[in-house]
Amino acid sequence: MKEMAGQARAEGRIIGLVPTMGALHEGHASLIVRAKRECSPVIASIFVNPKQFGPNEDFSKYPRTFESDVEKLQHAGVDVLFAPEAAEIYPKDFSTHVQVDGLSDRLEGRSRPGHFRGVATVVMKLLQIVQPNLTYFGRKDAQQARIIGQMARDLNLDSEIVVCPIVREADGLALSSRNVYLNPEERKAATVLYQALNAAKQELSGGVRDALHLQTSLRRKLSGEKLAAVDYAEIVDAESFEPVVRVSRACYVLLAVFIGKTRLIDNLYVVPKEPGSDEFVFQL
Repeated sequence: MKEMAGQARAEGRIIGLVPTMGALHEGHASLIVRAKRECSPVIASIFVNPKQFGPNEDFSKYPRTFESDVEKLQHAGVDVLFAPEAAEIYPKDFSTHVQVDGLSDRLEGRSRPGHFRGVATVVMKLLQIVQPNLTYFGRKDAQQARIIGQMARDLNLDSEIVVCPIVREADGLALSSRNVYLNPEERKAATVLYQALNAAKQELSGGVRDALHLQTSLRRKLSGEKLAAVDYAEIVDAESFEPVVRVSRACYVLLAVFIGKTRLIDNLYVVPKEPGSDEFVFQL
C-alpha cells in the first residue's frame, strides 16, 4: 500500500482515502462519489478496528461482509482496496496510541471509554500508510470527524479531512452498518431519532434558542417510543462539543439512543446563515 501510494504521489496525483469498517451501504458510497470527483486514485480501506470497541461492545458480532463489500467497491469505481489484517496494524509488541484530550472525553467518549483513542490511533496509522491528500468521513459520526480534524491539525498532517452529509433512508433513518441488527419492529421504532431531530429543527426554525427547552423536547419525543432508551440528547458547540445554554452559533443537536439492544446515533447540524446572524440553516 505504501509503495502504491508513493508512486501516485511521485506522479503528482491527488490521493483520496475513504476509511471504513466494511458492511458498506449508500452512506459509504456517497463518500466514494465525492472522492472520485476530487481525487485519483481513490483508495478505500476495510478494517474492523478492535481498539475502538469496549469489552462489552459488539466487536465479535459486528457485520463482516467482505465479499459483497469488494463487489460494491468495484462497482463504485474505487481504484484500490486496502484491507490489512489486525496483526499488520497492531503487531504483537504494539504500544503507541493517539489520544485527543478534551474532545474525546464527552458524549460518545463518556459512553464508550477508550473508543476515540482507538479511532484516533487507527486513523493516524491509515494516514501514515497511505498519506492521502484528502480523507473522507460522514457527518453522522460528527464527534469522530471533529476529533480526527483536531488530530490532523495538532500533528501537522498533510491530509485534509473532508466531512460529508448524512445519507438517510426514505423514512429518515440515518444509514448505519448497525441497522442490520434491528428486527422489523425495532426498525420502525428507530425512525424516532429522525422525528425528534426534525421536531427540534422545527422549533429552531420557529425561533426557539433555549438549549434546555430543546433538550427537554427531544427527550419527550424520544420517550414516546417504548422501544427507545436515551443515552444522551444534547445541544453542543460544533467546535468544542461542550453543552450550550443558547443556540447562537454553529451547534450540533446530538442523539444516542438504544432501540432494543442496538445503539444508534444521529444529529442535526445548525449553522448561522452568516456570522452573528440569528437566522440558521439546518443540515439533517
